[in-house]
Amino acid sequence: MSINLDALSAKELDALISQAKKRKTTLSKRKPIAVVRKKLTQLAKAEGYSIAELFGGSSAPASAARAAKAPARKVSKNAGKPVAPKYRNPANPSETWAGRGKQPRWLAAQTSAGKKLEDFLIR
Repeated sequence: MSINLDALSAKELDALISQAKKRKTTLSKRKPIAVVRKKLTQLAKAEGYSIAELFGGSSAPASAARAAKAPARKVSKNAGKPVAPKYRNPANPSETWAGRGKQPRWLAAQTSAGKKLEDFLIR
C-alpha cells in the first residue's frame, strides 16, 4: 500500500492519522497469534477434533472422504512424452508444430495470409 502524502491536504492528512491511530489501538488490544492458536488447539482437542479437521489440511478422515468421492483416473502410457511434429515452416525448417495447443506465430501469420494448413504438413 502506497499513499502519496504530498497529494493530500491538511484535512485529509488529519483523517489519515486518525484512522491510523484507531487501527493501531485495535491491533494493540489483540492477543498474540500464538496465544489464540494455543487456545483454539486446546478447545478442539477437548472436543475430540484436530485443527486440520476443523479448518482443512491433511487429516485422515477428511482425505479419506475426498478419496471415496473422487473416481480413479487412468494415466495414459504416453503421458508426458513428446509428440512428433506434423507441420514445418518452409522459411525456417527448424520451426515445427505438433498440432497441439495454440498455433505458433509463423503458422498463424501464414494461414491468415490465405495459405492452408495442409500446405505445411510434413510428408
